[in-house]
Amino acid sequence: QVQLVESGGGSVQAGGSLRLSCAASGDTVGSIYMAWFRQAPGKEREGVAAIDRAGSPTYTYSVMGRFTISKDNVQNTLYLQMNDLKPEDTAMYYCAAYLTTWRQSPLTSEYKFWGQGTQVTVS
Repeated sequence: QVQLVESGGGSVQAGGSLRLSCAASGDTVGSIYMAWFRQAPGKEREGVAAIDRAGSPTYTYSVMGRFTISKDNVQNTLYLQMNDLKPEDTAMYYCAAYLTTWRQSPLTSEYKFWGQGTQVTVS
């Protein structure tokens, strides 16, 4: 069992930055595939960034060059650094862990554990 707790969301103006954190317990971030997803009102959930056990990242095209996913194995925490935020980045952001079913990309695959989400609003 893995428990995930996100934090760091908030309201920022376009061009601003936020760093999301996802504290994991029950397993180590270094040993499992983890990802960030987001869901805006009226839209489907979208995979934003993922990181494998070795630390290799995958990003959806719309955030490439602006977002950076990383993990701290000592703190057992996953991060998402978001720069140059745009209004279209507004969404609830969720941390996910433990990829269970591979579907072409880690951003479209299924994960077993999810956090409660943190809201990001860009105006």
